[in-house]
Amino acid sequence: MRARDLAVEYETVGVDSPATEAARLMADHKLPALLVLGRDGEPAAILPASQMVKVLVPTYVIEDPTLAAVIDERSADRICQSLSGRTVGECLPKEPVAPPIADPADTAVEVAALMAGARSPLVAVVEKDKAGTRLLGVITASHLLHELLGVAGAAG
Repeated sequence: MRARDLAVEYETVGVDSPATEAARLMADHKLPALLVLGRDGEPAAILPASQMVKVLVPTYVIEDPTLAAVIDERSADRICQSLSGRTVGECLPKEPVAPPIADPADTAVEVAALMAGARSPLVAVVEKDKAGTRLLGVITASHLLHELLGVAGAAG
């Protein structure tokens, strides 16, 4: 099975998209991460849900987790307001890692190696030609596992 066959439509956001929109997509669709597209429309970064949660938690609580116990529910509700007015780009780590990109002809094992090497929950499948770069879709770790286990099960 090739990357082009494994790729599925997946939610993407732009670096200039509102952070609240990204958080809502993650929450509503239970996504482990979002593919972030640069201003040129090409894959630029991956925004893991854990990074979005980190943006929500005040720095002083990250530095001293025992302080989380003293934050009441009303204060917790206000934490989500910290995303208001921020962009996805502002929520990325200081040094965002470029997303792993698979060629449409890559095999499932090549995609797995790429994903494992990058420790990424998803891989973008991109076709490049004279006209430019076109995102064909995304392969998530869970989808890849499902396909690999299905192939292994059929062989066994």
